[in-house]
Amino acid sequence: MSDPLDSYNVTADELRQFIERFEQLESEKKDVTEQQKELMAEAKGRGYDTKVMKKVIALRKRKPDEIAEEEAIIDMYKAALGMQ
Repeated sequence: MSDPLDSYNVTADELRQFIERFEQLESEKKDVTEQQKELMAEAKGRGYDTKVMKKVIALRKRKPDEIAEEEAIIDMYKAALGMQ
């Protein structure tokens, strides 16, 4: 008959592997975030508006139909407020 502690040890080892993999991914994510900051600092140093760049990056992730609908609503709201 199998010892329940053997099962626990295997589970503990597997759990440790999951945790260590997660920690490694967190470390990699931190490195990527730092690289992104450095890239934006370089772009800013060359005269680009990084705030606008980030908006363009966000737009590129979206579907064109969603963007068009949002822009139409924004235009309607701006017209209603006399901002055009």
